[in-house]
Amino acid sequence: MTAIVDYPALQRHTLRILSTGQVLGGLGMGAAFSLGSLLAADIGGSPAYAGLSATMSTLGAAVFAIPLARFAGRFGRRFALSLGATIALVGAISVVIATAAHNFPVLLVSMLVLGAGSAVNLQTRFAAADLAEPRRRARDLSLVVWATTIGVVAGPNLVGPGDSFGETLGLPPLTGAFALAAIAQLLAAILYLTSLRPDPLFLARARYSDAGIVQLPAKRGFGAAVRILAANPVAAVAVFSLAFSHATMVAVMAMTPVHLALHGVIIPLIGLTISLHTAGMYALSPVFGWLADRLGRPTVILMGQAIFMASLIVNWSAPDSVPAVTVALVLLGLGWSASTVAGSALLTESVEPQDRTTVQGFSDTVMSLAGAGGGALAGVVLAAVGYGMLNVTSMALVIAVTLAVILVAWRRVPSPTA
Repeated sequence: MTAIVDYPALQRHTLRILSTGQVLGGLGMGAAFSLGSLLAADIGGSPAYAGLSATMSTLGAAVFAIPLARFAGRFGRRFALSLGATIALVGAISVVIATAAHNFPVLLVSMLVLGAGSAVNLQTRFAAADLAEPRRRARDLSLVVWATTIGVVAGPNLVGPGDSFGETLGLPPLTGAFALAAIAQLLAAILYLTSLRPDPLFLARARYSDAGIVQLPAKRGFGAAVRILAANPVAAVAVFSLAFSHATMVAVMAMTPVHLALHGVIIPLIGLTISLHTAGMYALSPVFGWLADRLGRPTVILMGQAIFMASLIVNWSAPDSVPAVTVALVLLGLGWSASTVAGSALLTESVEPQDRTTVQGFSDTVMSLAGAGGGALAGVVLAAVGYGMLNVTSMALVIAVTLAVILVAWRRVPSPTA
């Protein structure tokens, strides 16, 4: 006699575990990354090296995304997420060691390893979609994204307690937050390993099998992901929209503190602007998830691009106004949220179940690389033509995504049923 599986109850359990893990991961990463640039500038001996910390952590997210996705495809989300958190734990401890040794190359490698925590945070949104009903997939995914808000907002506020904690342990200055990050990643790893049962990915595969859906052997690796996307225009557009939306957000966001500082804006006000931007990225993600389920994924991606365009226009028209730039940065975060939630849901449901982890890992890698590239190129554009024109050039990315969604995905993706 076949046991009756309560999938809705299991999905609620999965969302609780993933959301708690996101809070822990966000607390640790938020506290650590807020100090990474200071350590890089101090140990590197020049403020010019400050940006390398964020660059290495972003590259780390890209480096670990595909291996962790392949690991999930073979061993399940439970082991993949706990492994990623453990790797990030090693990275956080290595940062402390590198700082104590005043070793700049080791510090950069340590930040790259710590970037595995960001790869875990990206993979959790796809884990939230494994067992989700199609009509609620975007909403469930967005709830896990929303949980990041708690960690991201609270994380930087742990810098002070982290310093006190580090002094108690006799750690070098500014490294206490990394010790807290290590503890947070350890707790997240234990949580995933012990509580993410049954594994949502394996349970989803069993569910498809019980429903009579034939699953071919999974294709794995970078080349396999490229071939899958080449044969699947809708999935390719989903990856394209995720990557270009992330590049747009990072390019403008990364240069805003530099632009404001050059205009004499005080550091606390710059911090407030970035905090409001971060809130825009995550706080309303459940709203965009609900809209994506009701209106369709392509519609909400286009909504995100429209919000992006509004942000860029405001920044271009009033680059010297702090209130205007703040409004633009909030809009920038909202545009990213809408595009990321809807794009992630579209990607998941556009690919055969057995190939999802492969394509999801590829997408996260491309997304992280696009962000790193966008941030690097933005510095060149800012130096050459200024902040206002940086926003104008970023409009090209928004237009490209808009055209791709309208021409490829709009007619191929059926409208959701109410």
